[in-house]
Amino acid sequence: MDDSQDARTALERLIADRGENYADLSRLIGRNPAYIQQFIKRGTPRKLDEDDRRVLARYFGVSEQMLGGAAVPIAAAARMRSLPAVVAVPRLALGASAGGGTLDEDERAAGVMAFDAQWLRHLGVRPQRVSIIRVDGESMAPTLSDGDDIMVDHDDDALRLRDGVYVLRLDGVLMVKRIAIGPLRGRFSVVSDNVHYPDWADIDPALVDIVGRVVWTGRRLV
Repeated sequence: MDDSQDARTALERLIADRGENYADLSRLIGRNPAYIQQFIKRGTPRKLDEDDRRVLARYFGVSEQMLGGAAVPIAAAARMRSLPAVVAVPRLALGASAGGGTLDEDERAAGVMAFDAQWLRHLGVRPQRVSIIRVDGESMAPTLSDGDDIMVDHDDDALRLRDGVYVLRLDGVLMVKRIAIGPLRGRFSVVSDNVHYPDWADIDPALVDIVGRVVWTGRRLV
């Protein structure tokens, strides 16, 4: 068995052991969704690009040599092991409305975003329980703007509800709003940060499905 076949076998085993999929890993390295599958199943390309191999090795926490890279001196290998591990967070193919509301008919992953695992732990979230969703609309401005990416912690749901910004479903519509806990036990308000948009006061919790708390946001500067 040649080195390229060893690398394909090793990568396939890592994917199976971690419960990953070819398409998301392909997107992680900026390739088309079929790239990793073609590499493993067809041997195309014959070996991974150096930058792709480096990202995958860091993601899985293994040496680049396992994925077809050249052997490195012990000191260099130790430095590589000290690099932070990265995890892939799914970016869902839907938007949480910060306006009138959008139906979430398609919750398939549209790709992934890579984050430092230690940084996620610092946020207090479990990597397997967060996702990235796009904000649609301006009702949460200036806190959130149209097109922002938000990280949603799905562990932080109705059982831990408190004041903060959440993704929720109301009347079957997915939206991102601020939750304000009211004086009446079990009741809360759904608030728009933009004063030009409506609020919903004193809501019955049974009418609202809390998807998760927003813990981070990122946006493109233009």
